[in-house]
Amino acid sequence: MPEGKTIFFSVMESPVGPLLLAAGENGLRYLQFHRGKLPKTTKNDVWIESREHLAVYELQISAYFRGELRQFTFKLDLDGTTFQKDCWQALLRIPYGETRTYADIAKEIGRPHAFRAVGQANHVNPIAIVVPCHRVLGANRALTGYGGGLGTKEKLLRLEGAQFRVAQPAAKGANNENRARNASQARFEY
Repeated sequence: MPEGKTIFFSVMESPVGPLLLAAGENGLRYLQFHRGKLPKTTKNDVWIESREHLAVYELQISAYFRGELRQFTFKLDLDGTTFQKDCWQALLRIPYGETRTYADIAKEIGRPHAFRAVGQANHVNPIAIVVPCHRVLGANRALTGYGGGLGTKEKLLRLEGAQFRVAQPAAKGANNENRARNASQARFEY
């Protein structure tokens, strides 16, 4: 029977809601929008709640939300297929405050027709915010799906000063103009 790994975890509050952080000896393994459950892992892994073990990660994530940190420096323990890891490495190369499309990422990893597969790799990204899948937009530069919700994606991009479009249904134009105006004035309080 394979030996399990010890995974330390904690939940921290953030301007976009509670975040679940988990790390092992090789670095941060998970940063997820916490919905009350731990991620599925191998049955041999041992999960131990320890805010102390996650302090280095929490400090940098808090600094990011305060606008004081643009690049994370801690180690990551990315677990996925070769294709997923290629996609996630491409995400890590997107500079703070910039965006790319799914097609841009597909081209960068040498698979120009795999933009849907890139979207799926983003969907299963285990380390939100740090592996910045929020910086990936649709082909028309508009916000598209995000595991933390489109409102969260919009807040993260506004925090970074990124340019993007908010898709607006035609029937609710006036309400969406107000929403966009209010969102552009949103500030994080931390």
